[in-house]
Amino acid sequence: MIYQSLKGEQWRHIYIVGDLHGCRALLDRQLIARHFDYQQDLLISVGDLIDRGPDSPGCLALLQQPWFRCVMGNHEVMALNAISEGERSFWERNGGDWFYQLSGARLVAARHALNRCRGLPLILQLTLAQRTIVIAHADYPASHYIWGQAVDTQQILWSRERINALQRGSGAAISGADAFYFGHTPLNQPLHAFNQHYIDTGAVFGNRLTLLQLQ
Repeated sequence: MIYQSLKGEQWRHIYIVGDLHGCRALLDRQLIARHFDYQQDLLISVGDLIDRGPDSPGCLALLQQPWFRCVMGNHEVMALNAISEGERSFWERNGGDWFYQLSGARLVAARHALNRCRGLPLILQLTLAQRTIVIAHADYPASHYIWGQAVDTQQILWSRERINALQRGSGAAISGADAFYFGHTPLNQPLHAFNQHYIDTGAVFGNRLTLLQLQ
């Protein structure tokens, strides 16, 4: 699935969170601090739920929660390639070693949880009262956003071309939507430029976890 749409009117408050990478306890503390209501509120993730941090299974468990939505990250893709196509070494080198330390029921549960990632969209369109917000893991690789248009999936998951340009002082707005939210590139602080917001602040490396309120 490439595109998925959500209408914000279904929820009271809507939040978006940067790359979790197994940092479930950090997330839970932030949700408590924000008085997150699991019956009325929604949390959206920019992907990379797993790897490197202490609790990848705990972050994967979020996929079963009705108050949670997520786009596909490159770490989810590495995991799926490893368990279905045997590309184990690449995933292990990038933080997937936690999976191969599991055994028995915990291993079976983790495999089932990872398989749920196959249904994740690459691009999430969130429609609020006056705004259209687009969420993807690394980039929306076009200068103009159109629902359903063909885009390079590898760039959606991996590209740093746009953020590198922004960090050099160049760039431009992406037309067709009001705001775009990405993760993928660890930063000391969120980067907000034009209508693009990069919110992976490297929580797994000891920095803070960025959680922003969209509605």
